[in-house]
Amino acid sequence: MTHDLARYPRRPAPATTRRIVPSRFPPVAAFEDAASADDLDAVLELEGWTNDRLVAARLSRLDPSLRVYGRPNASVVMAAFLHGSPQGGRFSSPVLGAWYAATELMTAVLEIANGLRKEMALSGLAQKRETFREYTARLGGDFVDIFGLHPEFHDPDDRSYPAAQAFGEQVRQSGPGAGLAGIRYESVRHPGHESWVCFVPPMVQDVVQARHFDIDLRPTGKVTVEQVG
Repeated sequence: MTHDLARYPRRPAPATTRRIVPSRFPPVAAFEDAASADDLDAVLELEGWTNDRLVAARLSRLDPSLRVYGRPNASVVMAAFLHGSPQGGRFSSPVLGAWYAATELMTAVLEIANGLRKEMALSGLAQKRETFREYTARLGGDFVDIFGLHPEFHDPDDRSYPAAQAFGEQVRQSGPGAGLAGIRYESVRHPGHESWVCFVPPMVQDVVQARHFDIDLRPTGKVTVEQVG
């Protein structure tokens, strides 16, 4: 189904958004070391980024003009687009990743906790504790605002996200040409609070590594979050 994107309101993201990622995936500075677009292939081969077939395929699908390099935390941004689940995310298909973030830290925590509980269900673990690091970022551009709209996109029991992914890919393809950076939507795991998905790497700006947290949880019940250090 194709949607008329012109009928949706557009919103800018707040000055600061928050994303948390597992610390077991340490950042590898590859894109920071590239001085020009021509250097990227050599740098990525040297760092081993393209050893993973899925990463190489995603990189080939990302327009070279949209690759981020030569600035702090460029690799953190690019990792969101090139690494990730083979099943994709709520609004991003397996073809290419996206930068998911939240306005509030608690929203980001609850979203990641849901993913951890899925892992626990598959592995049979009764408890899981993991360390995460927080990145703050300013998201440029305008975002298609579907907050409070399209319940089918926000279904908490939907594991494959076919309708939401199709909508997300339509926004991505419209992208920079239509002045769209991504989507503002209601957090499925923290109802009433906003989340953001950005499809345009250069629009993920001023990325700063912030705090570290230990997240402790069981298959159900409360999530315990402790700041490290």
